[in-house]
Amino acid sequence: MPAQFSISNHLLLPVRQVASPNQSNREPASEISLLVIHNISLPPGKFGGGYVDDLFCNCLDAAIHPFFSEIVQLRVSSHLLIERDGGVTQYVPFDCKAWHAGQSCFQGRESCNDFSIGIELEGTDDSTFTDGQYESLAEITGLLVAAYPAITMDRIVGHSDIAPGRKTDPGPLFDWQRYRSSVAGLLPKDEAL
Repeated sequence: MPAQFSISNHLLLPVRQVASPNQSNREPASEISLLVIHNISLPPGKFGGGYVDDLFCNCLDAAIHPFFSEIVQLRVSSHLLIERDGGVTQYVPFDCKAWHAGQSCFQGRESCNDFSIGIELEGTDDSTFTDGQYESLAEITGLLVAAYPAITMDRIVGHSDIAPGRKTDPGPLFDWQRYRSSVAGLLPKDEAL
C-alpha cells in the first residue's frame, strides 16, 4: 500500500489540522522519546460527532450530554486522533507538548507529556479497533520512529502502562501484536528489533 502520510516541520501531512490551545513548549533539552497510545469516545461509546475537537479546543457544550458536564472543565489534548475510518486530525505539533498523559511515569521518569507523543484512537476499552485505524497508526508510527529516533519499539506504550490504576486505555481489545508486527514490517531491519 502506498504511503499516505509524511512529516514536515513537526506536522503530519496531509491531515486535518485543528490547533488546540491545550499545549505548551517542551523544554529545550527534552528529547521526544516515548509514544503513548490512548482511546477516546465522546460521549462514551459513541463515535463521530466532532466532540473530541470540542474537548481539545475547550468548546465542549455541557448541555449536549450529561457526561460532558463532568469533563467540560478539563484542559486536555493529544497530538493526533485517528478516527474509525483511519482519518487523522492533528491538534498539536510534535515538537510541542500535548496535555494527554496527566500524572504518569515511564521507567522512573515522571510527567510523560514532557517527552512523549500522544495518539488517541477513536474507540473504547471494550470495542475492537478498525483495520483503517491499525493501518494509519502503523504508518504514522513508522514515520515517528524515523523522525524522532529516541522513540524505539520498546518505548511505545499504552496510557495504562504509564498511569496504571488510573487509566485503562487503549484497553484489552487493542491488538498489540498486530500493531507491532505492522510497524516492524515498515522499519529497517535493525530498527524493528
